[in-house]
Amino acid sequence: MITLYDYELSGNCYKVRLALNILKVPFTARPMDFHPAREHKSDWFLKLNPLGQLPVIDDDGLVLREAQAILVYLASRYDSSGHWYPRHDAAALGRISQWLGFAQELTATAGAARLHDTLFLDVDIGKCRAGAHTLLRILDEHLWFAEQAGEKWLCGADRPSIADLACFPYVMLSEEGGISRLPYPAIRRWGDRVKRLPGFIPMPGIFPAAAA
Repeated sequence: MITLYDYELSGNCYKVRLALNILKVPFTARPMDFHPAREHKSDWFLKLNPLGQLPVIDDDGLVLREAQAILVYLASRYDSSGHWYPRHDAAALGRISQWLGFAQELTATAGAARLHDTLFLDVDIGKCRAGAHTLLRILDEHLWFAEQAGEKWLCGADRPSIADLACFPYVMLSEEGGISRLPYPAIRRWGDRVKRLPGFIPMPGIFPAAAA
């Protein structure tokens, strides 16, 4: 049984919960008092993750940190269809890895802006918001051209991949950091498609898709 060291309001923890639910993998969530107690910086947790960051999973003794790495592991081990992380398609893996790196940049910009506005994280908020808008423009343009080619997902396939799950949370939570999604219609359409995936679950700030 997987144990997920989890914080309900974390976009990175949410993407792991979302993947587990979509893949129908049983797990136990171990809630962490991220704020104000900073349990993720406690001595016992630093033995699990010396970086003091969430999420972390423990899958019968295999301890993994870093949300994107966890998504790769979960899809590789538990997705019998092989489409969430197509291990034998080098081009697809390259594209997925590219967007996993993009997801890290979203965390560092839109995610940091959100922490500034909600938990008063000391960051250069102007730089974070400007960086987030640059990323959203890139993402929106990519999705728009994909739609013109009849594709719905980030990596050009007819199915979503872990790249979509990795990028989704901090895009959808961007407005909590003062970053509007109104200028990005292709992103809004993509977000709605993700919300309609079988097994989708919401989190505070990310709501189910409206009824069709």
